[in-house]
Amino acid sequence: MSNALQGVEAYVFDVFGTVVDWYGSVSKALKDFTGQDEDWGSFTQEWRKGYREYTVRVAHGGEGSTNVDTMHREILDSMLESPRWNYLGPQWDDAKRREAVSFWHKLDGWPDSSKGLYKLKKKAVIGTLSNGNVRLLVNMAKYADLPWDVIFSGELLGSYKPNPKTYLGAVHHLSVPPEKVAMVAAHIYDLHAAANHGMKTVYVRRATEDIGIKESVKSKAEGGEFDVVVNSLEELAALIQPSQ
Repeated sequence: MSNALQGVEAYVFDVFGTVVDWYGSVSKALKDFTGQDEDWGSFTQEWRKGYREYTVRVAHGGEGSTNVDTMHREILDSMLESPRWNYLGPQWDDAKRREAVSFWHKLDGWPDSSKGLYKLKKKAVIGTLSNGNVRLLVNMAKYADLPWDVIFSGELLGSYKPNPKTYLGAVHHLSVPPEKVAMVAAHIYDLHAAANHGMKTVYVRRATEDIGIKESVKSKAEGGEFDVVVNSLEELAALIQPSQ
């Protein structure tokens, strides 16, 4: 499988879900923060669902901010006005809502993420290609010990994935042709978009992502559509040779 990545000089990563556990981190933070026995798992999933809908809308030319902190606050405010969660609204003043938004800056990496990235960093350039804003990604990197060489964000590149300007912008700034850049993600849609622009693709199976379909994803060597399929970043690091 390592031959499938021959010549790749840079690996850019989706972050939410691929490198960090957004669901476990945010749901636990909410429970600890409030001290209330609510269904914080469902709250976190709904917040994330709003994120997906918002980013897709903006990526396709719709209205919205390219700053994820602003987006998370807008979604949170809307949730706290909804029939399901409006009983929490009066309890959450502006300061409490701002603190809740900050939980997305402190997401735990998957057990293999930090070790895998350190190993990969010795072999190639590694960076984010995330919808997250710059400060969020920097804070997260410090919190979860993610040793990026470079941070590419939707905020910097002017839209969210899967807008072409995100993938093409990262390739441009890396100063290499797209076939020398691999997109690493736990989301099929993300890799489809990257492949459309000539990038190599690495699919990572993660517990919270692509529920019900990730088990059937295969590499090209197995008759599938992605260059490499792995179950951890350490597994990916073991496959690749140092870039020349």
